[in-house]
Formats: sequence, structure tokens, C-alpha cells
Amino acid sequence: MQTSSQLREALKATDRKSYPAYKSLKGEYRFKEYILSIDHVQGDPFASPSHLTARIPHETAGFPENYLSDRLHRTTLADFLLRRFYGATGRMSFQAKGSGKSGLVSVSRCGQEILERTACEVTDKEILVRFHVGFPARGRTIDAPELDKILFDLLPRGIHDSFLYASLDKEALKKHIELREDQAFIRQVLSEKSLIAFVADGSILPRASGVSPLPMKDALPFESPASMRITLQLPHKGPLSGMAIPKGVTLIAGGGYHGKSTLLAALQSGVYNHIRSDGREYVITDDTAVKLRAEEGRFVKDVDISMFIDNLPGGRDTRRFSTQDASGSTSQAAGIMESLEAGSQVFLMDEDTSAANFMVRDSFMQRVIATEKEPITPYLERVRELYEKAGISTILVAGSSGAFFHVADRIIQMDAYRPVDITEKVKALCKDYPVEILHRDNFHTSQTPRVMTRPAEEKSRRNYYGDTVSQPERLKIRIQGKNGFSLGHNDVDLSALEQLADSEQTAALAFLLKEAFEKMIDGKRTLPDIVRRLYDRIEKEGLSVFCSGGYVSAGYAVPRLQELYGCFNRCRRP
Repeated sequence: MQTSSQLREALKATDRKSYPAYKSLKGEYRFKEYILSIDHVQGDPFASPSHLTARIPHETAGFPENYLSDRLHRTTLADFLLRRFYGATGRMSFQAKGSGKSGLVSVSRCGQEILERTACEVTDKEILVRFHVGFPARGRTIDAPELDKILFDLLPRGIHDSFLYASLDKEALKKHIELREDQAFIRQVLSEKSLIAFVADGSILPRASGVSPLPMKDALPFESPASMRITLQLPHKGPLSGMAIPKGVTLIAGGGYHGKSTLLAALQSGVYNHIRSDGREYVITDDTAVKLRAEEGRFVKDVDISMFIDNLPGGRDTRRFSTQDASGSTSQAAGIMESLEAGSQVFLMDEDTSAANFMVRDSFMQRVIATEKEPITPYLERVRELYEKAGISTILVAGSSGAFFHVADRIIQMDAYRPVDITEKVKALCKDYPVEILHRDNFHTSQTPRVMTRPAEEKSRRNYYGDTVSQPERLKIRIQGKNGFSLGHNDVDLSALEQLADSEQTAALAFLLKEAFEKMIDGKRTLPDIVRRLYDRIEKEGLSVFCSGGYVSAGYAVPRLQELYGCFNRCRRP
């Protein structure tokens, strides 16, 4: 390892040389308060910026030991520090001038959720922050004095102000940590009291717009129905009242624009912990909950959907069903069975985004089309069994069909964004509006695990001597925002995985899928085995353990197990 003085001298020696001379700076350098690593140098000033890492020893950072005690506290601390450093990079970016991306200083931008990211990690020994810098140039000639300004002036101040405990707002950090501890406490209460969700009184559920995750200004605060209100004694906040949703079948009803989908959206986002001022920081949902919807045209591979779809014309077997172009009902049936395989205990559904023929068949339709001629067993006829026999709860937004009132344990009406418990009222009405609900055989939740097979990866090429040899195809990744990516020649559409919170999770999913196809899939391992191995390593060693190429890149965030399964299930072939 070299000193910062040696870096300065080496930098001076590159001045006015052609841009590739910057690559001579790669390496580690000891500064007063941290170690700076120049991991990757961009090829020219218009290319993607260079990758750098700063490592601050705990002895220098000076954080209290209880903030470093376990994974929860370390992730929360890393989130706080990364948000602080993001603000610092905004102030220092482009203060150094030049062509192309010269002077850019950037780091991951955190959203409303607290996620584990490679951009900032807290380990046993140190704090690591990974970021990008556009090395300055005039045209394509090195401008060393401008990079000197970044490395020896702007960056040291930014790191000092962002990662040293003495420089931070200690009260703000304390509240950030305490909120996460309170959220963990609520999740524990959910488990102990057979609840699947909690929505605190005073929560702000509506968002500023359809594309903004920020809370809507002047929105009506949430207020729990008295019959569903419980009061929790949190470790730090103290008493907190709110609506508790028990296990079972819960319906959310109400007129259009009264807040049904808003409540469901808050619940599906409640699988994550949110920051203060988000409005949903005390909206907590069972972290295995999965939002299910119809996905016409999606890929399905070897899924047992016979519990919902069977007796197809032509005798097609649905116990190991595959299709390149699923219908709405078939895709929703596959999504349910795949979610069971992923260990989900709560299904979140909205009639508006579900296949109508999958959800319910009214009595008139049953008389017109005989049951033996209809291969679809509607969700209405399975929802009670899913709970009573498999312990799977459902929260359903019901907007058009009243049939689900007959099978619900709890019915919430959203009235001008206020929830009202109308369970007793509706149950009394059900006697006047009977619904025939058939009881089907063939209920099962287990299925033969899908064995992952490796696609044909070999292609021919001629070597130096003119011989024809085979070489494995290298799978390239191209991220397409939060909703998908391409791996090799295959586009993976994740737009229906509505609980993906950040494009960095999508990037991580692409990276993990690539890891599996290149190193793990052998025609013998099952999908659950592969996913569990990947996730176990993430939990034990962090996402960065999968990075290769000599350095760990910023720009990855840990996805949930459910989205990791969902990613595999939507990948056709690389």
C-alpha cells in the first residue's frame, strides 16, 4: 500500500498525458482518516466514471459499539451514512471541470426503504463506501490538477463530514437507529400475536404522485377502526396505536377513489422498513407477503397448477405445466404455486389486476357452463383452504364481486380514505344474498421442485492454429431500469414483481441469475436448492461476495427471497 503523497506524485506525472495514463493510478493509498482504493479507471472522459472505494477503520470512525452489534444495526448505520454521503457528493460533483464526465462524483441514491447495499457496508473492522468519480480531462488529455482537487480537497472533506461520528448529527442518527429497532419490535409482535400487518394511526399512505414515493402533502392521516385497533408499547417511541390485521382472509372494499388500492400498496410496501418522514414507517407487513397479479404472456416452466387448472382439452398435464405465453388465469395460478415454493405466508391481491375468470364464477355461469367443462377452479373456492389447511392468509381488494364476502374473516371498507370495519354488517347481508361455493378435491400446496437445466452454452470458434474448438458463451447483463434486464439474448421482464423497490435490487437479481447459470445450474440442483444457497451466502457474507473482476461495484441492493424466486421463474433461457 502506498501513501497519499505517493499518489499525488504519481498523479502529477500523468498531467497532460493521454487519458489511458490514468490507469497507472490503480491501487490503494493511505490517507489520514481512510484508505482510498482506485479500483477501476474509465477508458476515456466520456465513458462510465471510475470506481473508487474508501475504507474508514472503526477506530477512526468512532461509532458506539451498539451501532455495530449485529446485521440489523450495521445495515441501518450504513443506510444513514450513505444518505449523508449522497448529500456530500451532490455538493462536490462537477466542482472540478473538464470534458465529458469530468468532475462527476456520485454514489447510490437511497429511496424511502432501508436496503442492504454494496455502496456502503459496515463490517467487523471498517466502513466501506463505494462510489464513482469522473476523472477530469481537457478533451482526451489528462487534467491532473482538477483530479487533485477532487482527491485531496473535496473527497477528504466529504468523507470526514459523512463517516466520522464526531462530525454527524448524533441525535438524527440515534433516531434512525431507534426507528429500525421499533420496526423490528413490531415485526416480532406480528409473529407472536398471529398478525400479518399493522398500520399505525397517523400514517400517511397516499403518495405525492404515481411516480413519486414521497408522501402526499395534506393527505388524510390513517385512523384505525376501533374494533381493529391495538396499542403496542415500542422500546423507544412508547405507546403506538393502529390497525392490526389478523391471519385469515381479509377483504378491502369500498367505492372507486376511496383508498382501497392505496391501502394495499402501503401493505405491499410494508415488507420493507421505511425511513422517518415517509409516512409509512409504522406500516409493517409480514415480510414474506407477495403481491400477485395476472401476467398475460409470461413464461411458465414445470409448475404444478393442477389445484387451480386441470382437465384441459386434449388431456394436457397441468401437474408439470410449461408455456411460453401464459393466459391471465394460468399466470396467476402459476404465481400462487411459485409463491408457495418461495415460502410466502401472505398473498396480496387486487381484483383490478387479477384475471376475472380466475377469481370467481358466479352461479349463473356455473349453470350455463357445467363445472366438468370448466378447467379453472376459481380462487374463491380455494382461499379458505389455503388458510385453513396451509396457513396462507389473503388480503384482497374487492371492487366488483361480492362473492368473497362469504369467505372473508374480516371486511374493511375504505370510505374517503378512512377504514371502517363492516364485517358484522356484511355477514348479516350475506344471508340474504347466498352464493354457491363449490368444494373441490385435489387441494395441495406441495409440488415437485423444478430442476434447473443449463441452456446450450457451447459455440464453435477457430483458435490460433485454425482448429475448431468450443467455448462457453459469456452471458452479458444489461439492466433496463427497475422492471427488468437482459441476460445473454434473453429479456427478463420483472414488471409484475411490484414489490421490487429499487433498480439496484434488479441489478443484483441479474447478477445472481448470471452466477447461477454460469456456476450452479447442472441439471441436478432444484430451484429451491439454488435460491437457498445464494441467499444463505448473502446473509452470511453479504452481496459483495459474488462480485468478481478484482473489485466490488457499487450499485447493488439485496432483493427479497420472494423476488429472487420470481426472477428465476420468469427467465426463459439465456
